[in-house]
Amino acid sequence: MCAGGEILAAKLLWPGELFAGQVLTAKLTAKLAGKARGTAVTASGHELLVDHLPSAITEGENLSITVTRAAIAEKGRWKRAQGRASDADEGAQWLAGAQVRRGFASEIWEDIWQAAASGELPFAGGALVFSVTPAMTLIDVDGTGDPKSLALAAVPVIANWLCLFDLGGNIGIDFPTIEAKADRRCVDDALGDALADWPHERTAMNGFGFVQIVARLEGPSLLHRFATSRPGLCARYALRVAERATGSGPVLLLRVHPALRAKLKPEWIEELARRTGREVRIETDPALALEAPSAQILNL
Repeated sequence: MCAGGEILAAKLLWPGELFAGQVLTAKLTAKLAGKARGTAVTASGHELLVDHLPSAITEGENLSITVTRAAIAEKGRWKRAQGRASDADEGAQWLAGAQVRRGFASEIWEDIWQAAASGELPFAGGALVFSVTPAMTLIDVDGTGDPKSLALAAVPVIANWLCLFDLGGNIGIDFPTIEAKADRRCVDDALGDALADWPHERTAMNGFGFVQIVARLEGPSLLHRFATSRPGLCARYALRVAERATGSGPVLLLRVHPALRAKLKPEWIEELARRTGREVRIETDPALALEAPSAQILNL
C-alpha cells in the first residue's frame, strides 16, 4: 500500500491460497456437538476451521464463509485457515478500490524483499534483528550508545516495519535494559504514539526491556514465509527478476541456485515466456544465493 510514493504497508498473497476477508462457499464436513464450530472444505480442497455456525445447519450443507485467517505453515505443523459463517455480501475491505499494477519501481519491492530475506534492519546507532518462532516473532534491538537513546531511535523503525512485514500475532520486542522507570515510560509513550494507528495491545516495558505486542493475525507474514517456505518464495522472486529483464533478443536466460530449479513449475515458465514473448532458458549455479537470481536477454 502506497500513498504519495511512500510505502505504508506490504502484503504478499500467493495465487490460489485463501486470504483474510475472502468470502467463499464451502461444504460443512464436521460440526462439534453442541457447539457453533466445525470444519468445512472448499471445492478446491482448502480446509477451514469455522465458527459462528448457525444452529440449524447440518453436515454436508454448503454455507458462505468469510476467511478470518489464512493457513499458516509452522515448523513441524500446519495450521489450517480459519473463517466464520457469514453473509455472501461481506468482502475484503482492504482490497476495495485497490489499483492493480503489474510491478512497482525496483527500489520499492526489492528493499522490502531484501530486508525480509536477511531479517536485519540497520538504523542510526544500531540494528533490529527479526526472528520467527512458533510462539512469536522476536525483535532484538541491538546497538551502541545509552539504552534510552538507542530504544527511542529504534521505535519509528519498528513501527514502520511491522506494517511492511505484515506482522501479526504475538510480537516480542527486546529493547536494551533501561534502569530508570521514567526512561522506560518515555520509550513506552514513544512506542504508543508510533503505533497509534495500528490496532494492537501491548504490555509496558518491564525491567529487562521487554515489550509484548498482540495484533490480529490474518496470515503468514513475509518473515514467516522466509522461515517456512524460503525456496518457494525465492523461486517466485526469480520469476519476477526474469520478467523485469530488459534488452533486445529472442531468449531470456534465468540463472538460479540449483535448489530453486525444481520449484519452478512448468506452467510458471510457460507463463513467463508468454508475458515476455521470449524463449525461456534456465541455468543453475550453486554459487548463487537462493535470494540472488539473475536474468539477461540474449541476442543469439
